[in-house]
Amino acid sequence: MSLNFLELRGAFTALITPFSDDGTVDFAALRGLVRRQLDGGIDGLVPCGTTGEAATMSAEERLQVIKTVAEEVGDQVPIIAGTGTNNTAETIAFTRRVANINHVDAALVVTPYYNKPGQPELLRHFREVADEGGLPVVLYNVPGRTGVSLGPDTVARLAEHNAIVGIKEASADMALDSAIRANTDNGFAMLSGDDFTTFPFLAIGGQGCVSVLSNLIPGDMSKMCAAAGEGDFETAREIHLSIQPLARAMFRKSNPIPVKAAANLMGWCGPTLRGPLYEPDDDFKEELENTLHAYGLVS
Repeated sequence: MSLNFLELRGAFTALITPFSDDGTVDFAALRGLVRRQLDGGIDGLVPCGTTGEAATMSAEERLQVIKTVAEEVGDQVPIIAGTGTNNTAETIAFTRRVANINHVDAALVVTPYYNKPGQPELLRHFREVADEGGLPVVLYNVPGRTGVSLGPDTVARLAEHNAIVGIKEASADMALDSAIRANTDNGFAMLSGDDFTTFPFLAIGGQGCVSVLSNLIPGDMSKMCAAAGEGDFETAREIHLSIQPLARAMFRKSNPIPVKAAANLMGWCGPTLRGPLYEPDDDFKEELENTLHAYGLVS
């Protein structure tokens, strides 16, 4: 699939990575999750991001997860694969490997964590990955996780690169989002990375989202993005308001603890996470199950 601006629209799911009881990747469950996403009407998939626990996986595990997702999806929807690390050379090398996988359309590259690069260093990092990685790059700004944020002027300069095609913006800072939109043209895709603020993000000119919630409700997230894209903000707002209780439940603990527990309660995969994240206690799971029941996701 040749990626273009029109394909970076709608709801993309930040896929969880299911693990077996022994902590190994459960590839059969992963394929089932992907099929549910496709059947649910999702617009795209993002394996090996934050929600996919990529930071606790080896490079070989990440590569196999991305290959499995790509095999299951084919060319049905775009795939943006998480390839970013806090090491520029390692990010380039891994992105090159992912670029050889059929049906992967772009690389999701996070701002380098721990090292705390400034704006000039961020410019250089992302330009080098775009120059040498072999895939179109979607910037990933998530300062709550990484301790560093892309500035709007930096994003505008990066958007001038012909291989940097968009941004997943997960700061929930609408002032920042507005400044990015004002400083980039509509050919640069803006995807919300925060389920709580996806609707206002769409209202200021965002084209879609990379969502945690769509692991559970791909159809609703896709419908909200489609409605906003068509100018039907009343419908989009109704969906936005209806998903807020579920969103609050999904972020009461560090992502992906709640969403993986929810997928387990729905019978889709095991509850296992990799340390330092662990399965929640029974009280949390009971409250979560009540929320899922209220939304009609469990009986």
